[in-house]
Amino acid sequence: MTDDGERESSPEETLRLIERQRAVAVKALAGDPLLLYTPWGVAWLLGFGAFFLHYGLDGVSYAPISWQLALGILMAGQLVAGAFVATGLVRLSSAVRGESTARGMMYGYAWFVGMVLMTVINIKFSQLLPMEERGLLWSGVSLMVVAVLYMAGGALYTQWPMFFMGVWIAAVDGLGVILGPGWHALLTAVLLGGGQIVTGIRLRRRA
Repeated sequence: MTDDGERESSPEETLRLIERQRAVAVKALAGDPLLLYTPWGVAWLLGFGAFFLHYGLDGVSYAPISWQLALGILMAGQLVAGAFVATGLVRLSSAVRGESTARGMMYGYAWFVGMVLMTVINIKFSQLLPMEERGLLWSGVSLMVVAVLYMAGGALYTQWPMFFMGVWIAAVDGLGVILGPGWHALLTAVLLGGGQIVTGIRLRRRA
């Protein structure tokens, strides 16, 4: 007991308090996993799921979904996901000052520039390809941009889960491009879309 009648904290209670404060600080500096992973998972699950229903695995559509509608779903989902990621990066950068803030701002601009350049390139060259190959071009290039930026973000913020997620996205994207449009859409929807959602939820619970 102290002189004013309050009970002194035991060493175990002090350690628990320190651990709770450390966890809060780590979460603030690492960003919210739900904002960094889950939005992409939802966007890809819906967008590439629509592409899969359009293509099918044997060249026959599984649902009356046009290529344009599937692309619209994918692009709209990625725009929303990008907005969530930008929000997460702003929160991440606001937790620190100085060079870290500048790095976060530049990294956010890199996402914007990458997506705009991807759109310009795809619009230019998709006109020269058959319809199925157009979808594969849009899908493959957009995932390539996300994979590279994820790996860059993991290196920038020393976030190994983010870096390895970028590696996983690149691997699945490359395999899907080799197998063809239908398989690319299926693998991306299940392995990347579902994987992003599960990763975001698990990292959030762990945090």
